Amino acid sequence: MVKLTIVGRVSDGLPLAKGPRYVDEENHNFAIYKQQGEFVLEEISREALPPSRMIIRIDHHCLSYMVENGICFITLCDSSYPRKLAFHYLQDLQKKFEKFERSLIDKITKPYSFVKFDSIIGSIRRQYLDTRTQANLSKLNAKSGQDTEIVTEHMSHILERKQRSGKTFIP
Repeated sequence: MVKLTIVGRVSDGLPLAKGPRYVDEENHNFAIYKQQGEFVLEEISREALPPSRMIIRIDHHCLSYMVENGICFITLCDSSYPRKLAFHYLQDLQKKFEKFERSLIDKITKPYSFVKFDSIIGSIRRQYLDTRTQANLSKLNAKSGQDTEIVTEHMSHILERKQRSGKTFIP
């Protein structure tokens, strides 16, 4: 299930929008996951992570991201959620985001102030809640070469590299 979404600008690492947060009484770590998503956005903006697609394992979750046209789309899902669906979700977000004028995006200066996109994230997220819907099963069964291009890494490895470079991050 898609639990958290962050859309950010790569040029300066500014988070622009976030969708409605999934609330789970068993897991109160969403502030930490949001912080880690923001950290990933910062790492992409400073070119410490590949500016394309990646899956980062965190606990029993996966943080998947995709960068297109200078915008980073990040989502947090359960590790059991199909990665192919996670990237279809990110692609759907990217297609909707392209409809906004770039000059509007470039003028944003405050984190998460692009609230117009939050409702769009929510409506697309609802389409991906159930992996067994016919539309989602079709996406899973479609042949696609994109799966082989996606690198998977653990957050602990990224944090270790960051610490070796002399900069600290405390989630």
